[in-house]
Amino acid sequence: MSPKKSKLNDGQLVEIITIGDEILIGQIVDTNSAWMAKELNKDGFRIVQITTVPDNESCIMEAVDMAFKRADIILVTGGLGPTKDDITKQTLCKYFHTKMIFNQEVIDNINELFADRPNVLNELTYGQANVPESATIIQNKRGTAPVTWFDKNNKILVSMPGVPSEMMWIMSNEIMPRLKAHFSTPALMHQTVLVYGIPESSLAIKLTDWENALPAFIRLAYLPKPGLVKLRMTGFLPDKDQLKDIIGQELVKLRQILGTAILAEEDASEEVIIGKLLKEKGLRLATAESCTGGNIAHTITSVAGSSAYFKGSVVAYSNEVKEKVLGVSPATIDEFGAVSQEVVEQMAKGVLKQLNADVAVSVSGIAGPDGGTEEKPVGTVWICVCTQTDMISRRFQFGHLRNINISRATLSAFAMIKEIIEKSTK
Repeated sequence: MSPKKSKLNDGQLVEIITIGDEILIGQIVDTNSAWMAKELNKDGFRIVQITTVPDNESCIMEAVDMAFKRADIILVTGGLGPTKDDITKQTLCKYFHTKMIFNQEVIDNINELFADRPNVLNELTYGQANVPESATIIQNKRGTAPVTWFDKNNKILVSMPGVPSEMMWIMSNEIMPRLKAHFSTPALMHQTVLVYGIPESSLAIKLTDWENALPAFIRLAYLPKPGLVKLRMTGFLPDKDQLKDIIGQELVKLRQILGTAILAEEDASEEVIIGKLLKEKGLRLATAESCTGGNIAHTITSVAGSSAYFKGSVVAYSNEVKEKVLGVSPATIDEFGAVSQEVVEQMAKGVLKQLNADVAVSVSGIAGPDGGTEEKPVGTVWICVCTQTDMISRRFQFGHLRNINISRATLSAFAMIKEIIEKSTK
């Protein structure tokens, strides 16, 4: 039986509370909150706060009390097991001034779940049938702990198991349908734009006028990482089509401002974006890597199905490999050095030919923390991309941190691959 329908028309603010000492001591990572937030967001529910508390009665009660002041919906996970350290159910019973009662439906559900394994059932398992009297009980079809749904002053608290597989099934099949029936939520839309090569502060200055002119119902977030800024527009409106049109108009303006600095207009990783582009164009990629040590190839092949567009890689860390495998001229290395435009161009041509690819990328640089010179300090990286008919080569000056230099070189290689593909297939 579903809980009584709320009369609220615009309730949509959600707080997630995760309970468990194991989270606070770092024994496990709270993946539940991230998953729940993403799913709720799809249906227009806005997360106002995510709170983690220990298995402690006063901490749980205080967290719930504060959450009711901020949110219309409180989703609690954890602390519903059959052992003494699982105190969530008893604490919520105390908070809502109710008592425990026996629920036969919980027993029936447990017996059904373990029909083929009755030997694992015991008095602790059957103790899950003691539930708060004032709560609506929702059966857990993936575990023994039932879900409790409380109503308080037209607000809702739902307590669910912390086991991810159980929580996900319950949220998808029971809680989300009930929440959508209770609350009217606005249309919500996210538009993500990946901006390459412009530092966050410089990007903010560049976008000042555009950002200031955004409608009040669209919020902008800057999410930076080395070499890349993820811009996210988030809009709320009652009319979904109207919201889509307005965000589309803002995206057109953003393209005019940023041009080729836009790496993608979707919330996806760079390797997924490049892989999709290669696959769409029917092209096969090869890499020749020195300072990145195979990181470009590793990142590309971390995507399932990458064999459809990735031929292979030569990790040419030594000059000997550059010369004997990729055909780089020893005279070129002697004259210009391994970290040079001339060398990366010969590396790219060599791997393109050796692996019979359509697109090749090569990288050579000084990742650090040592090995730099006055002319070529640590962080100097040359990258070349080429096809049978075109070539682009660029020098980059990154920083002094080795791992970040490798990451930024990989990202820059992806950006250049995209550039040459788009240039060659116009």
